[in-house]
Amino acid sequence: MGARETVEITGHLMDSGILSRVLDDIREYGGDYVIEEFDVGHDAHDPSCARLTVEAPDDDSLQRLLMRLQTRGVNQVLHGDATLVAAAHDGVLPDGFYATTSLPTRVRLDGRWHDVEAPEMDCGLVVETTPYGDHRVRTIPMPDVVRGMRVVTGATGIQVSVPGRRVAPSASGSAEGDVPDRPQAIFVRQVADGMREARSDGKPLIWVAGPGVVHAGAVPALVALVRDGWVDVLFAGNAVAAHDVEAALHGPGIRGVRGYEHGHEHRVRAVNTIRKAGSIAQAVRDGVLTSGLMHALVTHDKRFVLVASVRDDGPMPEAYTDVVEGQRAMRAEVRGAGHCMMLATRLLASATGSLLPATVPLVCVDSDPATVSRLTDRGANPGRGIVTDVALFLEQLALELVPDYRWA
Repeated sequence: MGARETVEITGHLMDSGILSRVLDDIREYGGDYVIEEFDVGHDAHDPSCARLTVEAPDDDSLQRLLMRLQTRGVNQVLHGDATLVAAAHDGVLPDGFYATTSLPTRVRLDGRWHDVEAPEMDCGLVVETTPYGDHRVRTIPMPDVVRGMRVVTGATGIQVSVPGRRVAPSASGSAEGDVPDRPQAIFVRQVADGMREARSDGKPLIWVAGPGVVHAGAVPALVALVRDGWVDVLFAGNAVAAHDVEAALHGPGIRGVRGYEHGHEHRVRAVNTIRKAGSIAQAVRDGVLTSGLMHALVTHDKRFVLVASVRDDGPMPEAYTDVVEGQRAMRAEVRGAGHCMMLATRLLASATGSLLPATVPLVCVDSDPATVSRLTDRGANPGRGIVTDVALFLEQLALELVPDYRWA
């Protein structure tokens, strides 16, 4: 006999495919299961509920399996208090630490449930005691662990909840128009409504952009959205700023067919110009940079986080060259976010998705179907995505949100 635990899951288990994924996870982790109860909802909007007994070869394997299942919204039926272990080294979580999900999470301590602050994927949970003797539970990334911190280990005493289901299917389209415009127009309108709701609630609108936004000619539409208050924070790689400034200083056609072989020279000169000014913001104040996305963000006092890579020229003075520091800067900006747009980028969008709580609506726009599928498949609370040209999408979104916007 191995180690056993009874668990349950509630939601739209059949049409979402979650139950099938749960059973696959159990097999993948070398476990077994028995479905004890299965209550299927009567109507389309009714949730279903399943109760299973899961078994693993030993307790350590069972704990890992239970943590995996919680990414799907599966909880144990019986709850004890969470187990705490002191971190033995800076930057190292204890063995068997609870690996967090992005779902709203609670931890049971001394018989009471405590909400986890700012849920985030792939972190640990640290428990702190306030001056008043209360417990505070928060996520902690591995590099921020300090020796002596009390960290939750195992899955006992942990409960997650799945946000309400959003009825907003993904759409697909193309720049060539081989798919009717109607599905994309509906999708854009749904995205616009979600952004309006977030702004009316006073929650920040997060944008994540890749260089494709510049290459596709989408900057004018995005600038219009910045000017009208639909962009609060932009996450981007150094390349986005470099290409945007290059186009602003040397002309948008500089990357055309003629002269493209040596086109990199203009980008390097553009980065050098900004470095000479000291920063992007100073270049704007000095009148050196007078147009483009970065200019709009600075002049409208919008925040941005640029993270460099080993491939970058320069990089820009504001770009984080330490990825851990860049991640910390991004983490600080996503607190309280109300909506997230991801445009033509896979790596930075994936990093942002890991930082976001599952309660934040996420929309991915890319011409690559694999990128859209990867970024919108977030388990129990998937995002929404559309496969289309990013410039076309942003033009339509600007028409929907900016009253005086006209096609560029």
